[in-house]
Amino acid sequence: MVWLTRIFTWWQGATLNTLFYTWRKGELVGQDEFGNRYYRARGGAIDPTLGFQRRWVIYNGYAEGSATPTGWYGWLHHTTDIAPPDDNYKPRDWQLPYEPNLTGTPQAWRPQGSTLATGVRPAATGDYEAWTP
Repeated sequence: MVWLTRIFTWWQGATLNTLFYTWRKGELVGQDEFGNRYYRARGGAIDPTLGFQRRWVIYNGYAEGSATPTGWYGWLHHTTDIAPPDDNYKPRDWQLPYEPNLTGTPQAWRPQGSTLATGVRPAATGDYEAWTP
């Protein structure tokens, strides 16, 4: 059954087609702390259709774009030509470490006044005036 998900789903890892393409045309550049593997066109070849080098990632497990560290994100999007293993990239103070998207889970952020928030809802301030046609 695992092979069936490899053929038809991409969100639980690479499909067989992606793995085959990577095997034939890809070159491993590096791996991040989450186990995601980063590839580029073999030999750094320029794609004639795109006009620049193809770069891609094969996620370790669930494909979550926000799990890409900032250094690798810059390399994937051609902001920098030096990959993080060779770059000695250090995140800036304002760049936070990865946190998974918690939307739809009990740990999701719920602002004050939300019907799903815990505690007592604040009283209305009386500044609302209903529209009347």
